[in-house]
Amino acid sequence: MDQTFDIQSYMTQGVERVVGDIIKATFKNPRESAYMARFALASRAASKKRGKAESAGEHIPPFLIASVTSQCNLHCAGCYSRCSHATHDEAPVSQLTDEEWLRIFAEADDLGISFILLAGGEPMLRRDIIRAAGKHPDILFPIFTNGTFLDEQYFRLLDKCRNLVPIMSIEGGRETTDERRGPGVYDRLIGNMDALCLRGLVFGASVTVTTRNIREVTNAEFLKSLSDRGCKAVIFVEFVPVTEDSRDLAPGDREREYLAGEIGRLRIEHPEMVYISFPGDEKSSGGCVAAGRGFFHINSHGGAEPCPFSPYSDINVRDTSLKEALRSPLFKALQSGGFLDDDHAGGCVLYEKRAQVEALLNK
Repeated sequence: MDQTFDIQSYMTQGVERVVGDIIKATFKNPRESAYMARFALASRAASKKRGKAESAGEHIPPFLIASVTSQCNLHCAGCYSRCSHATHDEAPVSQLTDEEWLRIFAEADDLGISFILLAGGEPMLRRDIIRAAGKHPDILFPIFTNGTFLDEQYFRLLDKCRNLVPIMSIEGGRETTDERRGPGVYDRLIGNMDALCLRGLVFGASVTVTTRNIREVTNAEFLKSLSDRGCKAVIFVEFVPVTEDSRDLAPGDREREYLAGEIGRLRIEHPEMVYISFPGDEKSSGGCVAAGRGFFHINSHGGAEPCPFSPYSDINVRDTSLKEALRSPLFKALQSGGFLDDDHAGGCVLYEKRAQVEALLNK
């Protein structure tokens, strides 16, 4: 990894591009564009906070992933979270309370974190936490949801709190989606997308990209079907294999190159939607941006982890502040030891190097 790479500048430019793309995509929605204009000012102020901290030797990433529950109602084929036993049918008693998450959101606001991605399990099972997130308008909260728990109460909350944006998981058309997520899920998703569109509410879609569906989820017909329903963002997440028999589904160099080319084209030709790839082109970012470089993950029990795909922790936010969690010895070792370099076979460098990450914890 190039040690002269300016991660602060890179992440700031990335935030500005995403915010700019969202403003372009929502300019025909007066209430949403008004909120985004205010958020653009807030994100610039947050960038200045992070820059000031950087000058003082404290790197603050602009993104946080918060898995607010480990409970989920679906059993999606190949789900990394279930395969790693991080997701269950029932909520464990030891997960963080509503009050603890409220404190975390307030600390993130103070630090200048601009985006908190709410994940799970199924985050919409914890309605009070999502209500609490709505009280922090200077942070944009994409809610990564399977879309099956949207109801009238949520529609009213999303209308009131424009910083809450549901990002619904879809795998392509009906056959591909239901094959992975279960019978009837596609129709329920489409019904909820139409309901959101009817109410003028902004939403996005999250697509797990595999070697089987990469052409389907990047073709014009599929993307137009999302855009016509009011979708304003498509987040392409590379499939990470957690079992040997699913390894052939992981995008390789050829697929990643194709996806990057398609996203570049779509950003130019179809600015009515925002297109984001995760992990995206790591070469341009000096390597993986997990472990606090660009983001980090807090699991439902409070463990601060490098990434959802690298579920290892040596510090818990129950016992310390968010700022202190970013000083985690594990994070520091990963950042300084070359572990985040981009030489890997799958969609996640830390998953590929999991034995080395485990060895760091056992030192």
